[in-house]
Amino acid sequence: MADQMLRSKLADGKFFVVPGIHDMISAVIANKVGFDVVYGTGYWLTASAYGLPDAGIATYTQMVDRMATLVRTSNATVIADADTGYGGLLNVHHTVRGYEDAGVAAIQLEDQEFPKKCGHTPYKRLIPASDMAEKIRVACDARRNPDTVIIARTDARQSEGLDGALERARLYGEAGADVLFVEALTSTDEMRQACAALDQPMMANMANGGLTPMCSASELARIGYAFAIYPSLTSLISAASIEQALVRLKRDGDGEPADMPMFNFKEFCSLIGFEDVWDFERKWGATGDVQSRNHADK
Repeated sequence: MADQMLRSKLADGKFFVVPGIHDMISAVIANKVGFDVVYGTGYWLTASAYGLPDAGIATYTQMVDRMATLVRTSNATVIADADTGYGGLLNVHHTVRGYEDAGVAAIQLEDQEFPKKCGHTPYKRLIPASDMAEKIRVACDARRNPDTVIIARTDARQSEGLDGALERARLYGEAGADVLFVEALTSTDEMRQACAALDQPMMANMANGGLTPMCSASELARIGYAFAIYPSLTSLISAASIEQALVRLKRDGDGEPADMPMFNFKEFCSLIGFEDVWDFERKWGATGDVQSRNHADK
């Protein structure tokens, strides 16, 4: 169930950063670092779980399960990517209710046709702006917790230009969206124009390798954003490290390269919850051994 923390941060007006979480290993490490808000990224949770592209292939059922797992694993408030709401208006209603039940604090919806595409890849097709505004109204009406934040994303920049994207975002704000997300802007000047033109808090997407220029947190704050997500940071760095380690293993047979950082195994056991398992074994393990021996003697 959503709490008031995210709304409080938005009301406070102090810029904050939100890391993307692509699997539960990154979730527990974000716990260690101490982030209070994380982003459940559709692209990378799909890639890590199913090895599939972010092209509307993963279903609502699969994604709500991934978000519920993230909420259970993370100590942080979760912003969840809900794609298009997985269909029409009834699907949006069902998605909002399901994501709320999963425990997320914010639900991001976008104005692409279903099935959607990653916002930084080609061949995106949009639904009419009036249809997306209706989706936002349905999403706001569907939430049972008034603290649930609805984020409206538009992917119109590439097909309708900056003015078209801003007009869509304005309509979505009027429909009730709490946060606006104008995806794939191509310059800091466009980012400034977007923040100046729209009244709701604005979310920036700092996608490594994407269409939007990478800016520091201080620069994004000056531009006018409320917060930024970093959906690909942990994923791409992890992928590069994995590739390097596997190349070394295949080429040299080196299973512990001294020049590569490696997380401490004992600490990771603690992060992932093995201490609870060991506490259970200390309390119940002897009883279980006696029961096993008695069963074997019969």
